[in-house]
Amino acid sequence: MDAAFDPWSPEFVADPYPAYAGLRAAGRAHWYAPTRQWLIPHYADVSALLRDRRLGRTYTHRFSHEEFGREAPDAAHEPFHTLNDHGLLDLEGADHTRIRRLVSKAFTPRTVADLAPTVRRLAGELVGELVANGGGDLLATVAEPLPVAVIAEMLGIPEGDEERGRLRPWSADICGMFELNPSAETARRAVHASIEFSDYLRELIARRRKDPGDDLISALIGVAELSEQEMISTCVLLLNAGHEATVNTTVNGFRTLLSHGVRPELGTGPEPDPEKLSTAVDELLRYDTPLQMFERWVLDDIEIGGRVIPRGSEVALLFGSANRDPARFGPTADRLDLTRADNPHLTFGAGIHYCLGAPLARLELTAVFGELLRRAPGLRLAAEPVWKPGYVIRGFEELLVEV
Repeated sequence: MDAAFDPWSPEFVADPYPAYAGLRAAGRAHWYAPTRQWLIPHYADVSALLRDRRLGRTYTHRFSHEEFGREAPDAAHEPFHTLNDHGLLDLEGADHTRIRRLVSKAFTPRTVADLAPTVRRLAGELVGELVANGGGDLLATVAEPLPVAVIAEMLGIPEGDEERGRLRPWSADICGMFELNPSAETARRAVHASIEFSDYLRELIARRRKDPGDDLISALIGVAELSEQEMISTCVLLLNAGHEATVNTTVNGFRTLLSHGVRPELGTGPEPDPEKLSTAVDELLRYDTPLQMFERWVLDDIEIGGRVIPRGSEVALLFGSANRDPARFGPTADRLDLTRADNPHLTFGAGIHYCLGAPLARLELTAVFGELLRRAPGLRLAAEPVWKPGYVIRGFEELLVEV
């Protein structure tokens, strides 16, 4: 196994792609002892395994912890696991089918389409303020507020609720548990955030039962087959999955645009061409994937590249590597091509766990990049950004820019 794969190294986090190339050249499956996982670096394998029902995000729908050769989670972490285990992302089998079908009734294409004017207005206001101030931290002033405000709007969280300002910290603390080998302090923060966020949503659901509105929580309440815990877990998942990718793609992607100087490829007029912009957003999602790794449990023995990976193992599907695989994206796989038309990247996953919020993420990204390119064509870096220590959800600490 290529020793260059080191998810706790700042150098690796800053540029994991050479290590990925080494992994792909060395084989199709690599045992990584520090996390006790099999690393899967090739596009074809990652794509196939995302659809393979011999793998799952959980195993408890088929096995007990003892039967699967795993220890039960720490009882002190129970609030986090209760919240996480009832969300679509970590459900399998009949429960996943049931809840995805029910949530899809509320989270419809029309829901996303109806949000488009709000998304564009918010993006315009945030970018306008950044430009008026002569620059600032693109992460804190544009990238984070936009998706959080959109999710708050969707859920019907009143603007006056102080909890609006806590959505991002709650999400960051909960998502810390998805990093490799999270520390005891990370777990403590995740548990605390899980309790606070769940309590707030439980109170908000009670309010909406008495006074329904035109929002997603009210719509979920109308789906009688959903339990309250399933509603809470769905709302938290929408925040966590729905904004982490958008935040990091906005910041990582704009840093990429600034470093490549590719503005002309998006249209030569004052307004970016919508079709070209949409194509460019997908390329930014591929080129520097915000979610570098997605983990799955092996429920039945599988074989990859002549290696038998037994039941009870965990595989780490390397999205960042798959999205740069020349076997699928050709000799230009490591090159940013904002006109790339054939672009079946795996950033939003595949199979039954394909991201339900992908259309919303694309809407937000297209709106914010369009506003930045239209209103701040001369934007430039004020300082070289520093990567956060996390590898699985990969992004910058800040992105300081100036007009």
